[in-house]
Amino acid sequence: MFLRFRNKLYGASALLILVLGVPTFASAGAKIKVDDTKWFSVGMGFRSSIAVTEDGADNGTGISKNIGTNNMRLYTAAKVHENITVEYNTEIGSTTATDDKDIRLLDAVVKFNIAGFDFWTGRFLPPSDRSNLDGPFYLNAFDFPGVAQAYPAIHAGRDNGAAIMKEYNGGQFKFSYGVFEGRTINTNADSNPDQEDNFLHAARATINFWDPEPGYYTTSSYYGAKDVLALAFVYQHEDDGAGSNTDALRADFDAWSIDFLMEKKNQNGSVVNLEGAFYNYDTDNKADTSITQGQSYLLLGSYLMPNSIGWGKLQPYVRQQHFAREAGADGGHWRTEGGLNYIIDGQNAKLNATYYVDKNGGGADEKGTFLVGFQFQL
Repeated sequence: MFLRFRNKLYGASALLILVLGVPTFASAGAKIKVDDTKWFSVGMGFRSSIAVTEDGADNGTGISKNIGTNNMRLYTAAKVHENITVEYNTEIGSTTATDDKDIRLLDAVVKFNIAGFDFWTGRFLPPSDRSNLDGPFYLNAFDFPGVAQAYPAIHAGRDNGAAIMKEYNGGQFKFSYGVFEGRTINTNADSNPDQEDNFLHAARATINFWDPEPGYYTTSSYYGAKDVLALAFVYQHEDDGAGSNTDALRADFDAWSIDFLMEKKNQNGSVVNLEGAFYNYDTDNKADTSITQGQSYLLLGSYLMPNSIGWGKLQPYVRQQHFAREAGADGGHWRTEGGLNYIIDGQNAKLNATYYVDKNGGGADEKGTFLVGFQFQL
């Protein structure tokens, strides 16, 4: 396994160096100024990948080859008043052929600032873990950590709701709390357990011991722009939010998680990054096809090289994920990966090569996947 992984990683390094001709993208979208308090902005995000998986073909033994548009997003925002901003974002495309023809709503939210508090209402990311608030474009790896992260959502982590947020000392400490639709007949994959239409309550609190992190959304790498040591706690709850619509099979949904990020720039210009999270999902032992009861974790370590090669810098990383399902005795799902990012312009332009191994269930065959990813934003 080690020799195979090493050969894959060497191949990834060669591939990334060969594609250095990809142009650098700008770091900000276009903004149209209306007057001193009003403006309109537009931006885009694109992620694509090529993946080869052993024993992944339909016959169970052949190698599957997949080329997909993971994300194609259009970002728009308008400041309509000194204290009011409206944001509307959409997405088209996925790694599956059945989804790449439809435009999906990501965010449709109005943001108010009153007396130093931010109030949001509409569709957006609820208070949750760093990975979810990163989204796919601001991770320190290419794939979203879907093995470990399993908070319920309508699409891409979003839900309809309203939230209040506040930060202190420029983001040294910040909190957010919101109420959301949670489980509904329209968004639940099985018989809706929440017949009384209860709210999903979601809260997050973050403390930064080193440099502050302002803003609601997060990133998992600053590439040396700041030194970060952050710790956050998340809690979500919904009455009758798990199980099915039969009384005996209905239960409350509770989930909590802890995530941390440490990033430090060294004197030689290199950057060390360590990230981790632990999750606990509780359905009171009721069977649920949308939410799995159990515990999970993710650990990631990366090292940004100090010297540039061509237009960017190399950043090798390793990541481990595990979800321990409490139902059954299969041991859950593991994913172990090693990858190499080529950072051209931070999160706005980077390339990725990853080799990861999935093991799902006790005694199940391991499957290895080699992936090359492309990410650009404006």
